[in-house]
Amino acid sequence: MGQKVNPIGFRLGVYRNWDARWYADKEYTKLLHEDLAMRRLIGSRLRNAGVARIETERSANQLTVIIHTAKPGIVIGKQGASVDALRDELERISGKKVRVTIHEIKTPELDATLVAENVASQLEKRIAFRRALKQTLMRSMRAGVKGAKIQVSGRLGGSEMSRREWDRDGRVPLHTLRANVDYGQAEARTTFGRIGVQCWLYLGDFVTATGEPIPVAGRERPEPAPREEPVERTVVIPATEEVAEEVAEEVPVLAVESADGDGAEVADQIPEDEEEEIEAVVGADAEAVQKVEKLSPKRATARRKPVAAKKPATASRTAKKPARKPAAPPRTTAEPDETEE
Repeated sequence: MGQKVNPIGFRLGVYRNWDARWYADKEYTKLLHEDLAMRRLIGSRLRNAGVARIETERSANQLTVIIHTAKPGIVIGKQGASVDALRDELERISGKKVRVTIHEIKTPELDATLVAENVASQLEKRIAFRRALKQTLMRSMRAGVKGAKIQVSGRLGGSEMSRREWDRDGRVPLHTLRANVDYGQAEARTTFGRIGVQCWLYLGDFVTATGEPIPVAGRERPEPAPREEPVERTVVIPATEEVAEEVAEEVPVLAVESADGDGAEVADQIPEDEEEEIEAVVGADAEAVQKVEKLSPKRATARRKPVAAKKPATASRTAKKPARKPAAPPRTTAEPDETEE
């Protein structure tokens, strides 16, 4: 728990290639120190050129140095004078013919090393570290980064005790191998000591050779088939004279009136037995209609008001009151008997 792993070394050989591409059997130590010396020389000479990465490739009699920089004009110089001077010094260190190739970085906000150097240069100019972190994160997110994290450590603000402060925007999945996480670090040389700057940038996931995203095991879901919406169709058949005549023939004739309009011909065709039955049915229907008309319309049932729950009677209320004593009859003063005089 709490152990830090370099994101570049964590992905070497899986998704990311080595910066030094050469092989040596016996002279490995010598060639390794040559590489370190060349990298220190390029870093010191091109400190203000925005060098992000240096790659080396060795063959039998030739050494190729690839410099990724955001300011190729400073590296090349006027009419290539700076490049020629740098090539001569590299040949003196290695003792072989050196070929220098320069690659331009068009968006420096997407490179972790350049972002860290930008924060370090701001700290050297005595800019508040919190302001430098927030502004740099905002620029990187605007450039198209999916997540960024920057950490500074040292005597921040000139305090006596050193500490670490960091800020993050978006997501930075450090434990995901397929995530393209770029890592860079730089140092700010201030009057009260050096302040280290670390930067992590999440640039998205690595893609395969065909350009398709790498499938995640267990999360592959087939795309649902497109749902066919029902199509409503209306067919209009034009009515012709022949169809109208056929429909008219199929419709039964319910009543036939005479020319006078009194229906005498229909009444003559109905037998007497059926006439009595028809009259009885018609009379029964008329009585039912009259009964329905006399019925009063139903009234809407009134809603009952909710009854409030009665409170339980207390012991003092339930206790029987003692019976009152009957009131004493009013006293009447007896009138003295009249004595006979």
